[in-house]
Amino acid sequence: MLPDVQTLLDRALAETSDRTVRTAIADARRRLGEPLRVAIAGKVKAGKSTLLNALVGEGLAPTDAGECTRIVTWYADGPTYAVTAHLTDGTVTPRPFNRVGGAVQIDLGRPAEQVDHLEVRVPSARLRRHTLIDTPGIASLSTDVSLRTMAFLDAEADRPAQTDAVIYLLRHMHASDVRFLESFHGDGLSNGTPVNAVGVLSRADEIGGARLDAMEAAARVAARYASDERLRRLCPVVVPVAGLLGAAGATLREDEYRTLAAVAAEPMPVVVELLLTADRFATSAPERRRTLQRLGLFGVRLAVRLIREQQVHDSADLAAALTAHSGIDRLREVFTAQFVGRSEVLKARSALAVLDEYLAPGSPLAAEAERIRASAHEFVELRLLHLIRSGRLPGTEAQLTEMDLLLGGAGGAAHHRLGLPADAPAPVIAAAAQAALARWQTIAEHPFTARELRTAARAASRTCEGLLATVT
Repeated sequence: MLPDVQTLLDRALAETSDRTVRTAIADARRRLGEPLRVAIAGKVKAGKSTLLNALVGEGLAPTDAGECTRIVTWYADGPTYAVTAHLTDGTVTPRPFNRVGGAVQIDLGRPAEQVDHLEVRVPSARLRRHTLIDTPGIASLSTDVSLRTMAFLDAEADRPAQTDAVIYLLRHMHASDVRFLESFHGDGLSNGTPVNAVGVLSRADEIGGARLDAMEAAARVAARYASDERLRRLCPVVVPVAGLLGAAGATLREDEYRTLAAVAAEPMPVVVELLLTADRFATSAPERRRTLQRLGLFGVRLAVRLIREQQVHDSADLAAALTAHSGIDRLREVFTAQFVGRSEVLKARSALAVLDEYLAPGSPLAAEAERIRASAHEFVELRLLHLIRSGRLPGTEAQLTEMDLLLGGAGGAAHHRLGLPADAPAPVIAAAAQAALARWQTIAEHPFTARELRTAARAASRTCEGLLATVT
């Protein structure tokens, strides 16, 4: 599919003389060879920058309310640290910066309103396969700040969305969250496609008053959100994540471990008194206040318990435990399955959206774009996933659940599609694919199968054939 899209873009470039159109198509062509673009979006104070730092494993994005947090900022892999400002007038200029507490602090040299977006290049293995984009908060008191994010992500604006997928941070599900996700899916290419959006129940450690069972409570809330009919059709996976805990686990310092170990060594009545509230812990010593700012109250309570019960013995042990409890590893698994595993189809989807914006309806190039969209099995899978998750495909619960998996709803890898463990050997995968093929062929050929389900069963059979081809 991707070579077909590349060829179509090359034809469009060759046949177009309009400078604006050529620039847009050339950018779309270049994007096919670049890492997947994934935006992190959500309301003000949802924890977007903190989550980005946890995903990268480095405290890059500033988390204070500085001027640069009002600007869309791209974090991409590069040979060395460098910052570039892309201005609203189309010019590009390098900008000086320094590191303050690890975060990249940028000297804009002009009002933020004159900057379209910033690009921060960082030597990072985790950014080689995807570029992460930090966006200003939605529903900000400053209308201009909210509009920056909406203009960048909204596929119905005067330009196609510049990102291929989005991680959307929720705290309490509001109608504005659903409206945002609807606008992100509004390009009409595969209307409402749910595989390019993942939800995060952010600051999950604060649920339940930062008690030690906070993440379990957050998991229940996330499951309830994921089962909500309005949200499921747009963002079917919701992962609870304590971003502050994940970022701290990636960057824990030795002095922070010593501070926590000293608290854990106190008599139990003293420990209980210190950990009762954030204020009591923060006012007991300056180094404790700094540690609280980095880990949060839940993180401090968890770390003290782990040290006191001798489940961890040094800073490396504690860092690994904090990361494990934060939910960031689960988010990375979902990220890999939903985005990285589908990077080609998501990038092709974005490229075709650009062509839709500029090609005349009914032109030969537009007809070829529609042919690719209609015949590419990857797009067929996306459309069927949308029908399943919006409740518009008939079938039993077991049939629809299996088809959701088979079409890549939990990830594009063969073991994900067949519900097998990641280490399943090729013969087991082949046997499962063969059994699934037989089931869906039977459904497709049964005279009493509903017409819509029969069409979907043929697509599922083709998916099974593709899986068999990869393992035999």
